[in-house]
Amino acid sequence: MIKLCVFDFDSTLMDGETIAFFGQAVGKMDEISAITKRAMAGELDFYESLKERVKFLKGVEVAKIEQIAHSLPFIKGAEQIIKYLKEKGILVAVFSGGFHIATDHAQSLLGFDINFANELHSKNGVLSGEVGGEMMFGDSKGKMLKRLKGLLGLDSKQVAAIGDGANDISMFKEAGTCVAFCANAVLKSAATHIIDIKDLTELKKIL
Repeated sequence: MIKLCVFDFDSTLMDGETIAFFGQAVGKMDEISAITKRAMAGELDFYESLKERVKFLKGVEVAKIEQIAHSLPFIKGAEQIIKYLKEKGILVAVFSGGFHIATDHAQSLLGFDINFANELHSKNGVLSGEVGGEMMFGDSKGKMLKRLKGLLGLDSKQVAAIGDGANDISMFKEAGTCVAFCANAVLKSAATHIIDIKDLTELKKIL
């Protein structure tokens, strides 16, 4: 029986990549998206690609980024699936290689229980182009899930993980039910289940 369900955020709960939306603010969406695409396909080191993308945001006002973060679109069925899981008594967590400025707001709207992400560094209300946090590396999600399982006394068969990109592989290794959602080929090969319909309520057939 599943007791913990972990979602990726970008392109899993949220319809798109957070940093690409931020890139629109500086006219660098295409450059950022190109790096993101390669990172999610497993072609680039996640840590290096994250730092490279965040550099493009140097000098942008935090208020502008906050405004964008608070208007991000969710994938169809996001609110419904989280409500469904919580009604079943399942703890719902979000692991994001993105940023708390987006995931914290999403938590207040969607009602998941906890989220882990990264922080965009700023000074005097302006982004520095630097980033830090608990989800900086390609294996960060797996390490965090291992810690959560230990804290909650769960084994892998009690855990489900849902994601779309290469940096979700490590958390799949810690879960018994692994769902590749509209995912890259590299993640599909590591999954126990594959959903290619862009509707999160499809998870009800699995969870």
